[in-house]
Amino acid sequence: MEAPQYVAARVQQALAEDGRTHELGIRVDIRGDQLFLRGQVSGAEQRERLGQVAHEAAPDLRVHNEIMVVEVTEPGEDEHLD
Repeated sequence: MEAPQYVAARVQQALAEDGRTHELGIRVDIRGDQLFLRGQVSGAEQRERLGQVAHEAAPDLRVHNEIMVVEVTEPGEDEHLD
């Protein structure tokens, strides 16, 4: 059986290198036969793709996708410093 830290590293590498995701800021934790994804992304589709890639990288684990979707807005007015 592969050590949990190696499984987490393999999943993080898949999330970073897979053409569907290219995501570096997602935390991967392994507890027993469960895999937890945590972090923030800007869209629900990206969240779902991350869960799918994680499942493909570790098909024997149950994936808990706890990634939050945050709203990205245009920047506000310029700030002038005198």
